[in-house]
Amino acid sequence: MGRTVVVLGGGISGLAASYHLSRAPCPPKVVLVESSERLGGWIRSVRGPNGAIFELGPRGIRPAGALGARTLLLVSELGLDSEVLPVRGDHPAAQNRFLYVGGALHALPTGLRGLLRPSPPFSKPLFWAGLRELTKPRGKEPDETVHSFAQRRLGPEVASLAMDSLCRGVFAGNSHELSIRSCFPSLFQAEQTHRSILLGLLLGAGRTPQPDSALIRQALAERWSQWSLRGGLEMLPQALETHLTSRGVSVLRGQPVCGLSLQAEGRWKVSLRDSSLEADHVVSAIPASVLSELLPAEAAPLARALSAITAVSVAVVNLQYRGAHLPVQGFGHLVPSSEDPGVLGIVYDSVAFPEQDGSPPGLRVTVMLGGSWLQTLEASGCVLSQELFQQRAQEAAATQLGLKEMPSHCLVHLHKNCIPQYTLGHWQKLESARQFLTAHRLPLTLAGASYEGVAVNDCIESGRQAAVSVLGTEPNS
Repeated sequence: MGRTVVVLGGGISGLAASYHLSRAPCPPKVVLVESSERLGGWIRSVRGPNGAIFELGPRGIRPAGALGARTLLLVSELGLDSEVLPVRGDHPAAQNRFLYVGGALHALPTGLRGLLRPSPPFSKPLFWAGLRELTKPRGKEPDETVHSFAQRRLGPEVASLAMDSLCRGVFAGNSHELSIRSCFPSLFQAEQTHRSILLGLLLGAGRTPQPDSALIRQALAERWSQWSLRGGLEMLPQALETHLTSRGVSVLRGQPVCGLSLQAEGRWKVSLRDSSLEADHVVSAIPASVLSELLPAEAAPLARALSAITAVSVAVVNLQYRGAHLPVQGFGHLVPSSEDPGVLGIVYDSVAFPEQDGSPPGLRVTVMLGGSWLQTLEASGCVLSQELFQQRAQEAAATQLGLKEMPSHCLVHLHKNCIPQYTLGHWQKLESARQFLTAHRLPLTLAGASYEGVAVNDCIESGRQAAVSVLGTEPNS
């Protein structure tokens, strides 16, 4: 009788793991268990009354590098090529990004000319920060906060404005707490290998072999900065679910896992609300802290390491305005914590993907709320109402973008504990987990955003790597 693999979590990581397991030459029996009634995790697309698409989670995927190419290959394998909406390299959404500092929008410099010119909000051309960076010695610590690393290598302005904003935009986190080694491994490795971020990024780590397809070649030729799908990014998990069902994968929805226990013969018993499953191997694509509460007593050291990987909440407010216009054209803007502790940034959805504006079309923007403002609210125990977030978002859109009229449509969603925080020393938690799994030969593989990347490409890759680990070989494409 063949092996049974139970995959916990029907977000994009669990779906990707199930996909690659099901495509093995001799696939195991795969059972995907999801606690909620829908698959896709944080990827969720909603259609408005005028047909506009609103993304409640991720809204664009980067095609760059081997991981970006693998995701495009997955899109092609699922037959979604004709649904892809690319943002080409010459598009304003590819070329222009902004910081909101001192009550004004400032374009981030691009190209050599941009680095040589004075570019507010920075007091000097960024060329000088680059020159300073080339002369700095290599750091000696095994890890460092993002802020400390950026301040040491690039100066206080880049650290407190650019890197602070970047940490808020990607992780909804605090650059004084997040780890450079885990959050931005390419910058950490560049310094370790070449003594300089700039030299490291220029010389590169060598080209990683990447897959090839017509869509990948098109993305390279047209220099795509990102892409989405015509009906929203949720088309991707929906297509994965259809494919899994066709390959005989059992998908159990609305089935929260209550506990994991090891049987005498080394198999897992996966306890559900009203039943249980037996598995030869478990792939966990649920948050690390959730898994930590399900593990048996004999895995207490592993549970301790996983419970230390925390996550923060983000409120996503989608706004649409009739007949309104943006003061600038670009992808969007980020807001440093010194400017506004609650507004992380605003994405100009209509600039990147006007095809999703609906009919009659309306200007779509998404305001991301979080940071210390939201953490303080959560800790205080006060009611986090939709009205509170809507008011905060509309004020931000009015102040920062001049959108002072009432929106024609508004969606508010609070995503609790949605973005894992790779704080200082995160790599040690991962190392502890790996050592325990290896030493005890536990038939358990970890996947998902809790470990080595929060972007969609990272999550899909973590699912693929989990499948490779379980199968002991690359699955067939």
